[in-house]
Amino acid sequence: MTTTLTKYRIESIDLLKGLVMVIMALDHTRDYFHWSAMQFDPTDASHSTLPIFFTRFITHFCAPAFSFLAGMSAFMVGRRKSKSELSGFLLKRGLWLVFIELTIVNFSWFFDVQFRNPALLVIWALGVSMIVLSALIHLPRKAILWFSLILIAGHNLLDSLHFQGNVLWNIFHEPGGFPLSKDYMFFVAYPLIPWIAVMSLGYCFGTFYNADYTPAKRRKLFNTIGFSALALFVVLRFTNSYGDAIPFTDYPTLSKDLISFFNPSKYPPSLLYLLMTLGVTLVFLANSENLKGKIVNFFSVFGRVPFFYYIIHIFVIHFAAMLYAQLTGYGADKLILEGWITELPRMRGYGLALIWVYVIWIGIILLLYPFCKWFDNYKQNHKDKWWLSYL
Repeated sequence: MTTTLTKYRIESIDLLKGLVMVIMALDHTRDYFHWSAMQFDPTDASHSTLPIFFTRFITHFCAPAFSFLAGMSAFMVGRRKSKSELSGFLLKRGLWLVFIELTIVNFSWFFDVQFRNPALLVIWALGVSMIVLSALIHLPRKAILWFSLILIAGHNLLDSLHFQGNVLWNIFHEPGGFPLSKDYMFFVAYPLIPWIAVMSLGYCFGTFYNADYTPAKRRKLFNTIGFSALALFVVLRFTNSYGDAIPFTDYPTLSKDLISFFNPSKYPPSLLYLLMTLGVTLVFLANSENLKGKIVNFFSVFGRVPFFYYIIHIFVIHFAAMLYAQLTGYGADKLILEGWITELPRMRGYGLALIWVYVIWIGIILLLYPFCKWFDNYKQNHKDKWWLSYL
């Protein structure tokens, strides 16, 4: 049975994109609604619980999967464009994403018209990765593959290097912030290394969807690579031999052991983090090509309009949090943020139980579905509008 394509779209890729976008909203809902988000890091084994940790853990797969799939999608677009046309498209889309990150996306997180905490987050990383990919596609495919693998596997050799207050180092490898003035703080959450390599690796894997690669052969290959990556993650994590700046720590209780074991570094994503997340990504792609039904269609809608969904979901979550704060007497004005919500001392004591976070998350997804469905239909029926390719 062949992979289902709809005019160059591969439905299993849309399905996975949609799943990770929906799951991503759970973590953002937790940030704005759960009491513990204001008290401690959900991945801190000394304070967290398994329900809180795994609410955060499941969202670890979102950014790597989406970056990898964006690379795959770039390859698909390249099927109907020349190299120069694809390069120009990636360059312009990348610059557009960086601009949107520093304006609309930053505003949606903070609702601060003064932009006192400009931050380079995931959209920035995707944008710059596209800019880099616009140049890389002119290299031989093997060169792109080796570039990607070396950067992903080798960047942890840089973990011991620290350059305090060096913005270039923050941009390239180590997250960090520095004051622009008394009231303004610039922060880099998503350094470029190795994110740019995740997207270029996805671009290389796009070749496995060419017509000369059968679904059976692709399934076997993706399962082999995916499960091998997961096995390597387990071995390296148990031995603490290489691949992560934060070692696995043996605690007196199983629950804390699990939290420590499944908490490789995300900022920047370590080799172990990427083995774990991309391993699952490949296993899912290997075994989802023939999935059909209403549930698949539901998630695929979000996967076909990911950028549109991403922008509106943050605004909706933030507005909902302001409404909750106002109705509970906390005050909606407290949700106009001069810093990240979980790091502001005044937010301690604010928030709901975890079960309500899930209820709100599901409600937000159901609320957003008709808007995403409408925009998906609009895109499908207006393919002649060039600007839709940037949304």
